[in-house]
Amino acid sequence: MADKRTGQVLVDLLIDWGVDHVYGLPGDSINELIDDLRKRQEEIKFFQVRHEETGALAAASYAKLTGKLGVCLSIAGPGGIHLLNGLYDAKSDSAPVLAIVGQVNSEQVGTGAFQEIDLVKMFDDVAVYCERAQTESQLPDLLNQAIREAYTHKGVSVLVVPDDLFSKKHQQDVYLTSSDYYRPQISPKNNHIEEAVNLLEKSEKPLILAGQGAANAKAELVTFAEKLKSPIILSLLGKGVLPDHHPYCLGQHGQIGTKPAYHAMKECDALILIGTQFPYRDFLPDNVPAVQIDNQPDHLGKYYPISVGLAGDAKETLELLTDQIKENQNDEYLIKYQEKMKRWSIAMQEEKRSTEEPLHAPQVMYHLEDVMKPSAIVSADVGNVTVWVSRYLPFVDQSFLISGWLATMGSGLPGAIAAQIAYPDRQVIGISGDGGFSMVMQDFSTAVKYQLPIKMIILNNSKIGMIKYEQEQMGHLNYKTDLGEMDFAKFAESCGGEGYRIDSYDDLSIKLKQAFLSDKPAIIDVVIEDKAPLPGHIDYQSAVNFSKYIVKNFFESGDLDIPDVKESIKRLT
Repeated sequence: MADKRTGQVLVDLLIDWGVDHVYGLPGDSINELIDDLRKRQEEIKFFQVRHEETGALAAASYAKLTGKLGVCLSIAGPGGIHLLNGLYDAKSDSAPVLAIVGQVNSEQVGTGAFQEIDLVKMFDDVAVYCERAQTESQLPDLLNQAIREAYTHKGVSVLVVPDDLFSKKHQQDVYLTSSDYYRPQISPKNNHIEEAVNLLEKSEKPLILAGQGAANAKAELVTFAEKLKSPIILSLLGKGVLPDHHPYCLGQHGQIGTKPAYHAMKECDALILIGTQFPYRDFLPDNVPAVQIDNQPDHLGKYYPISVGLAGDAKETLELLTDQIKENQNDEYLIKYQEKMKRWSIAMQEEKRSTEEPLHAPQVMYHLEDVMKPSAIVSADVGNVTVWVSRYLPFVDQSFLISGWLATMGSGLPGAIAAQIAYPDRQVIGISGDGGFSMVMQDFSTAVKYQLPIKMIILNNSKIGMIKYEQEQMGHLNYKTDLGEMDFAKFAESCGGEGYRIDSYDDLSIKLKQAFLSDKPAIIDVVIEDKAPLPGHIDYQSAVNFSKYIVKNFFESGDLDIPDVKESIKRLT
């Protein structure tokens, strides 16, 4: 051990922990560790990104998809700062991520050296664990603890290391820590199960709201719902937990949700929250008894005044409830909303099958269904695109990836890169708006460099469409939401990938199929009409504000012939 560089020891530990790849950029305050990674590149791959934000977002996406530790690294100063957005995404969506951040030479720390900033202070809010190594002998124990904390708290650990420490010979053979994490198994108390059963057996209109925490309990969720005669609404992060066309599924909820989901929530007399931290209180009922299942006790009752909290794994807890609860003999509520969902689905299908021009996003989702394979991974960006994907692209057994709680634009491409690295044999589709994609577009060249055959669909309306809609919803005139036109297909070709530009309905199906037959990274740039992503239900205040926008726009421009406003009026009436 005494003849090993400390950087070598750390790389060995990462491999012992099951880490097989790292995202980042080399640089002067991390180059010693980079050299140690180079020597073990057959066992732990280093993916060089073009921007550290992409690396952190990719590490977060990898952790969300697999449950394994995502790892990224950067230099001090500007590199560390660039990591923050991706690390906050990991924090917000409870993804275990390790960031190894270089620092100036240990003898220069505190002197205001070139690119030195107080990294520990900067990362304090985002990290569940953040420490700076003082000596090389500490590093193995600090690394073990950082990884253990990331797994335990499902969050971000940051290890700040002056680069010279990696190069020093490691003298210590006895460690304080081990390279293992033992995941606990918790179960709800029997009396809490009994309370939940008693509450639910009194219900005539029970409703389930399930999130990503129910992903490991799909069969148990359906069995429980069938016995309870309860429709199931999925949170955004829960998309894919059930097939979208499952007879018990009412789709998503909230601003992106369906009309049946909204009204079922308003009418229910008992709410069951399963593996979700749904944050939008206005979309949840008032004065309704609720049961919540979550494997993190501190989540119970955090966003809704529940009646009973069941601290435990969704799969095991649902089995316990199903075994003890009596079958609900009243299925009127279920049947009512199944019929409403059928009518909603027919209306959505008619919109998707439209052949009108200019193109609009639902048409793209309809033709994407033809080329999307079973078990594909869909990495969606944030913005209007979130509505189009969640509402109009039905999943059967596909996996969904998005920046949930942070909702950061630009997450679609890094998510697709991470997904293809994690699952090289699965189809990976990224879907972004032109606003989100242009924030990180430089890293399409990363997909090309590493021959990752991702397919990026850009819904290109030359606007920050969601912000435009938000301004209108608030009754304001649009300001600074136009982006200008860009041909992303030509950009793809300039990176060495394939580019397909679609601006007519006749080209839509043909070019999508051409792109998806290719085994190369490709961008499918679809020019679409600007269209308001209206919610399934529009409340009174939104209607008032839309009216204000229409009046203001008329007096500013004298124009009422605005496609998305006309559609808004139609939907409001």
